[in-house]
Amino acid sequence: MKISKYILCLLISVVSVMSVAAESPNRLKWRQVAKITDRDFFKTLEAERIARQVLAYQRVTGGWPKNIDMARPMSADEIAEVVSEKLRRDDSTTDNKATTMEMRYMAQMYEATGDTAYRDAFRRGVEFLLSGQYPNGGWPQFWPDMRDYQEHITYNDDAMVNTMLVLRDVMLGESPFGGDLVEGNLRSRLDDSFKRGVECILATQIMVDGEPTVWCQQHYKDTYLPAPARSYELPSFCSSESVSIVRLLMGLSDPDERVIRAVDGAMKWFDKAKIVGLRLEHRDEYGSSDADLYEVEDPDAKPIWSRFYDLDKCEPYVCDRDGVPHRHISEIGHERRKGYSWFTYSPAELYPLYEEWKSKLCK
Repeated sequence: MKISKYILCLLISVVSVMSVAAESPNRLKWRQVAKITDRDFFKTLEAERIARQVLAYQRVTGGWPKNIDMARPMSADEIAEVVSEKLRRDDSTTDNKATTMEMRYMAQMYEATGDTAYRDAFRRGVEFLLSGQYPNGGWPQFWPDMRDYQEHITYNDDAMVNTMLVLRDVMLGESPFGGDLVEGNLRSRLDDSFKRGVECILATQIMVDGEPTVWCQQHYKDTYLPAPARSYELPSFCSSESVSIVRLLMGLSDPDERVIRAVDGAMKWFDKAKIVGLRLEHRDEYGSSDADLYEVEDPDAKPIWSRFYDLDKCEPYVCDRDGVPHRHISEIGHERRKGYSWFTYSPAELYPLYEEWKSKLCK
């Protein structure tokens, strides 16, 4: 089917179901809709309306753009504008869960309705994910057209991990990825892709004195070394994204010695890097509704981790848009203090999982 005919059919389809939705202050936004698992929902007119809008946003690449509320009811003119951008090749991404969220929704709609338009969109999404993988197993965050740091192997915001998890679930045929959602030898291709992704994860793990630690948010695709991104995202040990990577590695069914060593090394690093006696507090000093963020000494505070640690001394830091690292959050501007997640508690979630994982390995 030629793209012009496809676009025309899609536009007519989207507009035909728009009347079932009305703007409501209580309506769910796209990120909330994407978390729905109730199969009955996907048989409703509201689910169909949203699905047709998701179809409209899918680019010719097979991927989707990010940070768009695809559940918001749109006018016919808005739908036409979205469809007019279908040929874009520079905004398809896996950043901020884009593409993987839409693919899952397409799979759920096909499982519930049997409408092959959703199955076909899902298959195009799978091909998009496979097309972006580097020969070494890594993925960038945008493709096929990319610029600057977008070409780096990207763990930032769990982009590569989310991609691998979707491919794994499709490979295993778990609901909603069962039946004839994929065909032919695609599942074996996914198996190969996932395994190469694991190899890339192991290759990019930062080594210090021969010991594995954690990962940076992004790595150079040719050297595997930690790479910079935005001005305040310097090459670093990164706690947040490393949590998801470790969780993925612990989920492997038959981990080899390299995987075990990688997980053990990361957990040792998390233990050394935890910050004790520090609590973050949102406080309004001036009667404004825009509360600021403060570091407060508290001997009873739960362990916390900085998002970034410098590669030289493994010291935690925060950073402003000038690219200059600072030890304390009070030393950077208000815009970056409030506009970025500089600290995380998420590594603490790994400890019970790690103990259980180690106990199973010993059996």
